[in-house]
Amino acid sequence: MPTNSKTTSKKSVGKKVATKKSVSPQGRFTSFIAARKKAIDSFMARRPHRSFRLTRRRDYARALNIPGYISFTHSVNKTVWSFRKLFIPLAIIYIVLYALLVGIGSQDTYSALSQTLGEATSEVFDGDINALGQAGVVFLSIATSGAMSEASESQQIFLVFIFILTWLATVWLLRNSLAGHKVKLRDGLYNSGSPIFSTIVIIVAIALQLIPAAAALVGYSAAESSGLTAGGAASMLFWIGAGLLVILSAYWITSSLFAMIIVTIPGMYPYTALKTADDLVLGRRVRILLRWVWMILVVAVSWALVIIPSILIDQWVKSLWPAIEWIPIVPVAILLMGSLSAIWIAAYVYLFYRKVVDSGSEL
Repeated sequence: MPTNSKTTSKKSVGKKVATKKSVSPQGRFTSFIAARKKAIDSFMARRPHRSFRLTRRRDYARALNIPGYISFTHSVNKTVWSFRKLFIPLAIIYIVLYALLVGIGSQDTYSALSQTLGEATSEVFDGDINALGQAGVVFLSIATSGAMSEASESQQIFLVFIFILTWLATVWLLRNSLAGHKVKLRDGLYNSGSPIFSTIVIIVAIALQLIPAAAALVGYSAAESSGLTAGGAASMLFWIGAGLLVILSAYWITSSLFAMIIVTIPGMYPYTALKTADDLVLGRRVRILLRWVWMILVVAVSWALVIIPSILIDQWVKSLWPAIEWIPIVPVAILLMGSLSAIWIAAYVYLFYRKVVDSGSEL
């Protein structure tokens, strides 16, 4: 009897294996269609909009109860400053890694750019405001083309890698510090890197989403050189097309920045993070987009307030002591602002994400 039972169990197992292997291609296709239909139905259930139908405001309006622009920015600054014992060493580590792996910008490159605009430091200190405008032109040149020499491909990879590590460390430190945990910078550096591959996937997705805006920028360069932007119907059509491309990229990026935060949650996959972030901004995308624009504006003004005086001081000091011409004052200031900006932007996005979640989201 025991032998027969064992034989019977082996036969039953064999039948089950045979049954699994004998699934027809038509059955697989039917299962795939059913899974896709379920996913589409779930997506449509979360979206109030329907093609060729007027969506009522009551169906898509969602609350966004967060402080005003200036008030929230002040709270971000206050939070970052309250944890300065963590973030100041993190900024120093960013600067050291950048200097070792990417390199500090060449002072010769900056000097060549500055000399083309003329040295006007003495006029500024004598009350000539025109020199301040020249310094602003230098700043814009630095912001658009950079005062540092062109980085190689390996240096660009290192730059992205340093930014990702700084982003992950900032988010990890803020999340645990605001949760009431007593953490050290060492803990953030060692424990925050687990979602690095998922974060890279999100960054690649953001790069793909920026392709329409990049195409608009390339088109603008071509149109400017050919005189298409001078005016007329062709110019109007070009600006409409370029504007639509930029709006498309802005539409995607609005939720993807939140995905950069969501993907750091343990066990979160990149596609799920993108889908969750898209649901998070539903019905309030424009208001969230305006917050991103404000964030960029704050960073740009901060850079102007630091870099323009650095340019003026650099020109003034080196006109008095030409022997220190080799000291890279402006490149160091740019590197310092880069490290602080990376930390501040990560803190702004994370704290804004928390505010949006707390304002009534189901996430």
